[in-house]
Amino acid sequence: MNTLNPNAAAYAGKVRLRVCGICLQDDKLLLVRHQPTLNNEAFWAPPGGGLQYGETVEACLMREVLEETGLQTRVKRFLFVNEFLQEPLQAVELFFELEPTGGELVRGTDPEASPEQQLIEEVAFLSLDEIRQIPLADKHRVLHYLFSLDDLFGMPHRFVQA
Repeated sequence: MNTLNPNAAAYAGKVRLRVCGICLQDDKLLLVRHQPTLNNEAFWAPPGGGLQYGETVEACLMREVLEETGLQTRVKRFLFVNEFLQEPLQAVELFFELEPTGGELVRGTDPEASPEQQLIEEVAFLSLDEIRQIPLADKHRVLHYLFSLDDLFGMPHRFVQA
C-alpha cells in the first residue's frame, strides 16, 4: 500500500507535465528536499514543477527554480525525458541544463499551496558524495546511480521510471 503525504494529494490521480533543471555550481548539484511524499523519509530532487497553460517550458523552469530556491537561472539546453508512474502519482518530466545568473539560495515556497501545505524543507548544492549518502527511496531516480555529476548530461533522452 502506497502512503501519500496529504500535502501532495493535489498531484494524485492525474498526469502532470513537469519541467526540471540540472544546475551545477562548484561541482555540486542544486537539489530541493521535500517532505516525505510516497513511502520515503524525505525526497531530494532537482528543482522544477508543473507547466501551466500558456507558459513556455523555459519560462516554467525559470519560474519554478526561482520560487523553490531563490535563484535566477538561464536555460541552456534540453537533456532528457523521465517518465514517472507510482500510484497514485504520474508525471512526464523534461530535464534541462541550467546556468545560475543571480539571486540568493533560500528555501522557497510553492505559491499554489497554503503555508501549512508546503512540501519544500531545504534547498542545497550537494556534492556527488553527499548525494550518494541519501537512501535510494529518498531521492529522485535520476540521482540513483551516478558515477559522476556529468552523467546527468549524458543520460538517454528517454529515461523510464516505474
